[in-house]
Amino acid sequence: MVARTFTVAFEGVDARLVEVQCAVTAGLPAFGIVGLPDKAVSEARERVRAALAAMSIALPSRRITVNLAPADLPKEGSHFDLAIALALLAALDVVPRDAAEETVALGELSLDGRLMPVAGALPAAMSAAEHDRSLLCPSACGAEAAWVGATRVLAAGSLADVLRHFTGQAPLEAAEPGELRPRELMRDLRDVKGQERAKRALEIAAAGRHHLLMVGAPGSGKSMLAARLPGILPELMPDEALETAMIHSLAGLIEEGGIRRERPFRDPHHTASVAAIVGGGRGAKPGEISLAHNGVLFLDEFPEFPRTVLETLRQPIETGEVVVARANAHVRYPCRFLLVAAANPCRCGHLAEAERACSRAPACGEEYLGRISGPLMDRFDLRVEVPPVHYRDLDLPPSSEGSAEVAARVAAARAAQAQRFAGAPGVRVNADAEGALLEEVATPDAEGRALLARVAERLGLSARGYHRVLRVARTIADLDGAETVRKPHVAEAASYRLVAAPQAVRA
Repeated sequence: MVARTFTVAFEGVDARLVEVQCAVTAGLPAFGIVGLPDKAVSEARERVRAALAAMSIALPSRRITVNLAPADLPKEGSHFDLAIALALLAALDVVPRDAAEETVALGELSLDGRLMPVAGALPAAMSAAEHDRSLLCPSACGAEAAWVGATRVLAAGSLADVLRHFTGQAPLEAAEPGELRPRELMRDLRDVKGQERAKRALEIAAAGRHHLLMVGAPGSGKSMLAARLPGILPELMPDEALETAMIHSLAGLIEEGGIRRERPFRDPHHTASVAAIVGGGRGAKPGEISLAHNGVLFLDEFPEFPRTVLETLRQPIETGEVVVARANAHVRYPCRFLLVAAANPCRCGHLAEAERACSRAPACGEEYLGRISGPLMDRFDLRVEVPPVHYRDLDLPPSSEGSAEVAARVAAARAAQAQRFAGAPGVRVNADAEGALLEEVATPDAEGRALLARVAERLGLSARGYHRVLRVARTIADLDGAETVRKPHVAEAASYRLVAAPQAVRA
């Protein structure tokens, strides 16, 4: 007779249910696992054998076969250990078979029987809820999985605790969700002296989720400005928080089961590989663009990133999702992020200062920023020059307006967009609007249309660039509390399609 329990195999943020079947039959003593397991899953038999021995449970001198169905689905990771052990205990009639069949088990076994934490508890709980089953997981994962709320989560510290639960000796209590992580102390815009135009661009970017490129000399404050962007962004909505937490759960980034409401801020180094940025590697794990979902992806020293890395950003920026295609996996991850890039005007960084610029100026500037392809540059809604700040300006008093005041305007603009797009699926902010919807909500008045036509002609805007100016103008109108996009809004939006240097990246 075959005993069954269930676990999950991860395909991106989706957790596919896997049936774990165990049969103990007559034959030469053996313990085999079939069903396309990887090395970590195949090694589970040794961990299970040692954990049962630690509980003084001896395996019978019979043939033990464990099948992971569907057999053609790749199985990767050590989280299959607990499900295999539970199915084996049910096959040996140590635990009730019907109780095991109602459970989705997830966890890695140590040799002494303790349950070790694993990544992906939150997506696993979602899958268990969809199939009307309870989730059994390690104690360290219980608070994280309990955030789903639609299924019973049992968190055990060891395999012995699992055995006592199923035999009725010491039933496990349902796990409680972890604490909502307190908002971290954010850096304030008051710390930035000058750079009013860059601050305004930061506010517009936050209000409409518009991608921003800052070009300026070293030390002008580009990174400092970007680091203060999370402080003016609104908190994640509950559905956004759950989406983001599921990706972070797969990456093992959720601490003590606590979910955060502030938007993620990811700033990978410019030596990062394609797999690190887009996703991939062993198990096709999520990359930085997916870890920044619903938040900010900051790429400092933008032209220094490998060309292949930069070009892979083009499609995810447009679609809001990325497909990591490998020989044995095609995994889809969401990646709707706000891209903020910072770059020096040239390699030496002093293109605008004749006395400090290198001998190759201005050709060096065109060559340096020319590493950013035209199609990728076209995807930046806002481009702003960040001039150097004179050291005497550092003694000026801080600005009267800080992050709190800017955040209030951003929140009001986001609320207006939420109301406007309430009936449009997949559209949350102005940057998501396109086609007839964009024309309906962002078409300027007569003066604004005339100005936009002249701008498009003068700058040679592509269709994408034209629509991005419209979106930015709509966001500026939202920050002003205006129902209609007017000429001043279009003028300001068009001004952000220019950068001061070099000529090669204008328009």
